[in-house]
Amino acid sequence: MTEASSVRTGRHCVFALHAHLVFVTKFRHRVFGDRHLVRLEEIMRSVCADFECELVEFNGEGEHVHLLVNFPPKVALARLVNSLKGVSSRRMRQEFPDLVRHYYQANRLWSASYFAGSVGGAPLTVLRQYIEQQNRPG
Repeated sequence: MTEASSVRTGRHCVFALHAHLVFVTKFRHRVFGDRHLVRLEEIMRSVCADFECELVEFNGEGEHVHLLVNFPPKVALARLVNSLKGVSSRRMRQEFPDLVRHYYQANRLWSASYFAGSVGGAPLTVLRQYIEQQNRPG
């Protein structure tokens, strides 16, 4: 897929679902350098593919990452998030022993919380107006 606004088709549906996800490190510790973010993107792209999702965009800073994900309606966003965070935490710990100091206490890289926002399409005000203006049969 080349555009974030691409419409996809399933067996019984047509959809364009995108989510903006933000994951923050435990205690907002500055953990990542460029090499970590490069590997995180590869790991998260692979997890998305397993869920038949597309990681459209990825970037981050020392203590958080942003993802733009295109996903089918059969995917529960919470399950995708749990898998993204779990797999990336485990693989980063294995591949970058220098990160272990950030895993103390709960042995987690990520904070338990996350941000998920729906994106794309018309603004809510435009959608509400469109729905209100439908010609309801009398």
